[in-house]
Amino acid sequence: MLLYFITCVSFFLFLKPFLLLKPLPSWANEVRLISYLFHKDLCLKSISRLFRKILVSRMSFVKRSFVSKVENVEEEDTASQDLSVLDLPDLVLECILEKLPPDSLYQMAGVCGSLREKCVSDHLWERHMKQKWGRVIGPVAYREWKWHVASKRSFGSLRHGKQRSLIKFMSLRWPFSWMRMMVDAANNSSIKKQSSYLPPDSFMTWYLALENGNFWFPAQVYNRENGHVGFMLSCYDAELCYDPHTDTFQARYPPHGRRAVAVEHGIQWDRLRAPPVDTSPHDLHISECLHDLHPGDHIEIQWRRNKDFPYGWWYGIVGHLESCDGNANYCRCHKSDTVVLEFNQYTTDSRWRKTTICRKDHREEGNEADGFYGGVRKIKSEREISLWKSLWPSEILD
Repeated sequence: MLLYFITCVSFFLFLKPFLLLKPLPSWANEVRLISYLFHKDLCLKSISRLFRKILVSRMSFVKRSFVSKVENVEEEDTASQDLSVLDLPDLVLECILEKLPPDSLYQMAGVCGSLREKCVSDHLWERHMKQKWGRVIGPVAYREWKWHVASKRSFGSLRHGKQRSLIKFMSLRWPFSWMRMMVDAANNSSIKKQSSYLPPDSFMTWYLALENGNFWFPAQVYNRENGHVGFMLSCYDAELCYDPHTDTFQARYPPHGRRAVAVEHGIQWDRLRAPPVDTSPHDLHISECLHDLHPGDHIEIQWRRNKDFPYGWWYGIVGHLESCDGNANYCRCHKSDTVVLEFNQYTTDSRWRKTTICRKDHREEGNEADGFYGGVRKIKSEREISLWKSLWPSEILD
């Protein structure tokens, strides 16, 4: 211990001249300032680095939460996109299908089997049929369509029977493996046909056949043959076919005697109508309105040039007897057995201006010179009367 004390004192005495307090050189202050600035800069950098880390971590948290929300929204959108029209309630789906026009309803039927079963429903297409074709399609045209479908079925079954007989005959001549290949090919083709099957007697099939011009149907044409002067204010039966490119019709009129079938193109919708009575143009219409006819009533009467011609319907008005002055207070024309029919589109001195028929026992009346008058139909609809008046000729006929 003493030795240690002596050594320390000796060392202190030896270094005393060197340890005298002297002012520090100028560069020492600069070094100290540099050290302070370096420490300050180091602190600022550390703080800024720390703040940056906190900010980045905060931003990453926000980003992760935002991404999770976006993913949730995308999942919800994906879930909503997985819903289809078939997931709707039946009543809602029916209401949507009822609002579709025919072309959209037809396209919807090709989406899948479930929609096809709904889209080919008769109650949907019957409404479209009435809206577009109701004025020109009647019971006669519907019977014609049924006959057309039945004839196609009969022809198809006959052809199928012939094919089966042919296969049976060929099987006796050809190897069994080759015949098996032919039968499989026929079955595959039949399956393909069944996949695109439409009920042949459905309203949809009928509508498409009419719309595409693939079906000739019976109807009647006002002022036939482009308003020929010999047919003014008349309406004749014809077979019609629709032209979808021009939105008009083509008509084929039955032959008149030795005349060939007359054909007319470009017939507008307003010149057509469905037959108002279920009577063939070659048969006499049974008149059930004769006892209800009064002067001023609007009528249609059958008329034909001779016995070989079909009837056409001509517009006229019930007139007064020659003994009546037309005074409504004293008129008794409706009680007479004779009914006067006037066709005012002709001049007063024309032989076509007026005719008479028997109220009690009316049959076809006339001769080869003036033609033959048939059954009478009373017009009660104001729409029909307005339509006849709209077809009135611009000049009185002779």
